[in-house]
Amino acid sequence: MSIAVAEKTNVGSLVLSEEAIRVREALINHGLETPMIDNGLTTEEKYQRIKQSFEDVVSTLGLDLTDDSLAETPHRIAKMYVKEIFSGLDYSQFPKITVIDNKMKVDEMVKVSNISFTSTCEHHFVTIDGFAKVAYLPKNKIIGLSKINRIVRFFAQRPQVQERLTQQILVTLQVLLETDNVAVSIDATHYCVKARGVMDASSSTQTTALGGLFKRSDKTRGEFLAS
Repeated sequence: MSIAVAEKTNVGSLVLSEEAIRVREALINHGLETPMIDNGLTTEEKYQRIKQSFEDVVSTLGLDLTDDSLAETPHRIAKMYVKEIFSGLDYSQFPKITVIDNKMKVDEMVKVSNISFTSTCEHHFVTIDGFAKVAYLPKNKIIGLSKINRIVRFFAQRPQVQERLTQQILVTLQVLLETDNVAVSIDATHYCVKARGVMDASSSTQTTALGGLFKRSDKTRGEFLAS
């Protein structure tokens, strides 16, 4: 079984938007890019390899791939990995960003709270589930509000560690908004903690990344963190 593919899937051969190029370069320069290699595989080739690998995993576990409930499981997982939960590895999928000149001279904090996201722990490949809060102090540019949610989702759709995810969102918005005055906070549950190992179902992890005035000013930082 196959999935619709785009032949250019690796960073080296992709046609990327100007915003995606700027963001990727900034993350590399800050040492915050997700560890990736250009393996030369198309989307279809990645799908086929993952599908075959999960056929091996399922069979090794002793499950019967001829059963109608399991027969399509390797296909479903391969499609899910390539097209859905890890689609943020593909910069051609970077959201189209609407940034406009700050003609209104807005200079007060813009904050978006309770941005829900689902990511995947890169250590165990199980779910991270949580909420992000993002704020910025407008300078010359204002971003469409839904684009903040889309940026959070793009970087969440990768194998991740929460600390890096928080910083990636921060740097991305600093680049796009052309200001250091950005703040990001994430509160998330890690299923590698909840469903395995210590099996703690009640704890959550908070991370914060602050830039510019959010880092220098107690008042501004307090206003961001307050709610």
